[in-house]
Amino acid sequence: MTYKNTLSWMFAQLPMYQNKGKDAFNAKLDGIRNLTGYLGNPQVKFKSIHVAGTNGKGSSSHMLASVLQEAGYKVGLYTSPHLKDFRERIRINGRKIKKTEVVRFFEENKGFFNENKFSFFEMTVGMAFSHFANKKVDIAIIEVGLGGRLDSTNIITPEVSLITNIGFDHTDMLGDTLAKIAFEKAGIIKNNVPVVISEYSKETAPVFIERAKKMNAEITFAEKETFSSYEVGLLGNYQQKNSKGVLATLEKLKKFPVDESHIVNGLKNVVVNTKLMGRWQQLGEHPTIICDTAHNKEGLAIVLKQIQKQQYEKLHIVLGFVKDKDVRGIMGLFPKDALYYFTRPKIARGLDENQLTTLFLEAGFHGKAYKTVNKAFKAAQKHAKKSDFIYVGGSNFVVAEVL
Repeated sequence: MTYKNTLSWMFAQLPMYQNKGKDAFNAKLDGIRNLTGYLGNPQVKFKSIHVAGTNGKGSSSHMLASVLQEAGYKVGLYTSPHLKDFRERIRINGRKIKKTEVVRFFEENKGFFNENKFSFFEMTVGMAFSHFANKKVDIAIIEVGLGGRLDSTNIITPEVSLITNIGFDHTDMLGDTLAKIAFEKAGIIKNNVPVVISEYSKETAPVFIERAKKMNAEITFAEKETFSSYEVGLLGNYQQKNSKGVLATLEKLKKFPVDESHIVNGLKNVVVNTKLMGRWQQLGEHPTIICDTAHNKEGLAIVLKQIQKQQYEKLHIVLGFVKDKDVRGIMGLFPKDALYYFTRPKIARGLDENQLTTLFLEAGFHGKAYKTVNKAFKAAQKHAKKSDFIYVGGSNFVVAEVL
């Protein structure tokens, strides 16, 4: 099999959340335990940090990896989803897994995959764990895919657990209150493993405290701690909240000490070290063009607040969502004095651009529908003056198409 054929086989035959949504959510751990058992339980052969949360878990994972790389450790990094290339999900010291290694993994295990009908996510997690074990990483940063308690990554026993932020996302699967969602995220808290909560909330704190007490896990709310201020190489003021959680996690990571210079350089060089994309990423200037993968109410609120702090004459917004997004629930976050370019990401779950346009126009916004992200983006670039600002977002998949 070629790399291209391997990916086609994966994407065509297996349920994948980013294409099918709720129907692909496999809420149990039996499958991943079966797979990792077959693979020789690679997850017990390396140390790890487990990172969950509604927003900020990807950025925090990359920050942790970058600092630990600066300290000289061999660091695995598992994140999802990918933006351009499947291999972005599995990295060691910033280097993506090789195409030949992806192909080899599937060729060696395809028969077992076919017999057991594993999900896309289960197989990808199995591949990541095998890769990190085979390459003998010192430590791996493992980002939760969805939720926590029943997520396929939740078979590891990490050195530290980090939960970044709790907000309303995937409520059809995780619950319709912050407390219910926090319960799912709190499922990554393990026996006698310290847990760091990046942000304190009266609604969710009791859930985390109760779970930590039950598991005899030391709990730290990073927002209430005092840390030195560091420059973060990821743009956007909201990264300061994420960095506090990262610093608290590093403090608890007793077996992997880091010094001040590692923290300074690690936080400053996140993008260079780990190749993170899509977090307040600048694509151009004159006009300023920014894309960001924020896609739920809390994440979009932070990004739109950041946009308000920018200097520009006119704001242009290229916007698209997936079908299960509560558009009416987040519409009020967006400014009405911007010019909108409504579009649809090129996936089965993409929300129809005409339907999206109608919702916004009926609410008093101004803009037009465009069949593709590329056409919408080109229209925004054509209409924007040098002193204007273009923001591209609403979905990971919209951002992926402009990168």
